[in-house]
Amino acid sequence: MSAPTVARLEGVPFRLPLTSALAWGAHSALSAAEHVLVRVTLSDGTVGMAEATPRPTIYGETTASVLGILAHLEAGLVGLPITDEAALNRVRNSVVNNHTARGALDMALHDARARAQGVTLFDTLLGPNTRVRPSFILGIAPPQEMLDEARRVVAAGVRCLKVKVGREHERDLRVIRELRAEFGPDVLLYADSNETLTPQSAPAALDAMREAGLMYVEEPLPARNLRARAELHAQGRLPVVADDSCFTPADLERELDFDTFDVLNVKTARNGFTDGVQMLQRAAAAGKRGMVGSQASTGLGTIHAALLSTQAEVTEPCELSFVLKLRDDLLSGPIEFRDGWLDVNSLRDLCVDDRQLSRYRLS
Repeated sequence: MSAPTVARLEGVPFRLPLTSALAWGAHSALSAAEHVLVRVTLSDGTVGMAEATPRPTIYGETTASVLGILAHLEAGLVGLPITDEAALNRVRNSVVNNHTARGALDMALHDARARAQGVTLFDTLLGPNTRVRPSFILGIAPPQEMLDEARRVVAAGVRCLKVKVGREHERDLRVIRELRAEFGPDVLLYADSNETLTPQSAPAALDAMREAGLMYVEEPLPARNLRARAELHAQGRLPVVADDSCFTPADLERELDFDTFDVLNVKTARNGFTDGVQMLQRAAAAGKRGMVGSQASTGLGTIHAALLSTQAEVTEPCELSFVLKLRDDLLSGPIEFRDGWLDVNSLRDLCVDDRQLSRYRLS
């Protein structure tokens, strides 16, 4: 019996409200989760789904561009057997950039392939580390608002906070000290500078972050400043997480050549499963630690990020609790955290609820 083929590719835009805006970097902010549900339908009726998260200030993608690139790729995908991964990847990689569109497409194809075989992604992708330590992205806001939000997510079971910094250094340090005083050593803290420091200011800033008890800092310098980043990392002031500098496997090779980081942050939202697994394995082979980010994904994207987080190469807390910043979700039930951990097996029965999708879809 021949394998089913790709029959249709579509995107469904949706908008989910947040409890409050998420601000990061020098000027970026997110007031709602305006994402795209990517669906791959096979010739036997099987449907695979994933979530695309357009981020104009990071990847240059919008909802319209995601829908456009999916329409562009559909003609090349239709008729291909779902089991022919090489052919499917050739089409997916026939365009450059468009990271979240191609990442979501990869995950939807994986989902369709598993379902066509009568199993799920939990059967094909679940790794050995089924309990994962989640982190929460604490965006830039007035200090009291940041502290209140931190209290809320810690009460919800999260024990690691990724603190967005970079707009005002002294204020950032004040917030970090308040968080440390509030939660003590039971809550892990690290910072995400989103490329906002300079080669001149970074050494002192990293020293201060280390003294404040942070585990590491994500992208302290602009990604374009390759030599300066290599020099800062060589100083060993605070472990560095690579994110914006490592969008693709090719980017990762460059960063490994220049030895610019300690921890690789792979995001399923831009890398999908194919590149995500490859990048984690490559980084681990080079002696680097691994984590998984979710690019402020809603429930479906969080499930997919959680699956990648179970891989043996993932050693650090992963960004799996953005759902706590949503007022509602597309899933059939909640994602729950207990005492600083997420049991990934507990997500097996969650799925996109068609009624919720009808409520929040944009077209």
